[in-house]
Amino acid sequence: MSTPHNNAKPEQIAKTVLMPGDPLRAKFIAQTYLESPELVNDVRGMLAYTGYYKGVRLTVMASGMGMPSMGIYSYELFNEYGVDNIIRIGTAGGVSESVGLRDVVFAMTSCTNSSYADQYRLPCRPVAAASYELLKKADAAAEKLGISVHVGTVLCTDTFYDDSGSLAQWRRVGVLATEMESAALYYNAARLGKKALCICTVSDLPLTGESCTPEERQTTFNDMMKIALETAITL
Repeated sequence: MSTPHNNAKPEQIAKTVLMPGDPLRAKFIAQTYLESPELVNDVRGMLAYTGYYKGVRLTVMASGMGMPSMGIYSYELFNEYGVDNIIRIGTAGGVSESVGLRDVVFAMTSCTNSSYADQYRLPCRPVAAASYELLKKADAAAEKLGISVHVGTVLCTDTFYDDSGSLAQWRRVGVLATEMESAALYYNAARLGKKALCICTVSDLPLTGESCTPEERQTTFNDMMKIALETAITL
């Protein structure tokens, strides 16, 4: 079995998948941390590798950018490939004054300006929330590794170049960071009875103009990768 977006065979995808947005970050994680990584998908350049970390079989697969892309790939992994857990490991823009460059953020909840949840035909937009089990295990992994993290709400937006100037308003209501994939992942997991968590590294601070380089985004955000890997082997 395959899908229009994934030519892996069902047995080539592990039950737990780590999902960076960038295909090259997926490749970096697989080649740096996994034992015997095997390339199992390359359709549309969305690289997926399956290998072993500390004896536990894991898959690392790119999601691409934005909720439509995350929505497609996470849905297919959950629904067509029998994946139980997806941990997004991506980048985010820091919003809260307490968040700095390269800090790690756990998205306990994700508020969104997207219409993604309209498909469920509910009278209001449902809360997009992480799996408590994954969140608890990730927090324990971070503590064991000695890595400080921020836990709270992120803004998941459809617009990278946002003309509204609303980030300062989101800061006032406690949003830690902004990114573009978590809500679709959380909605899919909730709808399909699966588990999901978004772990992000702050790559830029939109309200001050500070940012990391593209190379740093691709290869140096090791803290979130280690947390995700250590979390994955406990599942």
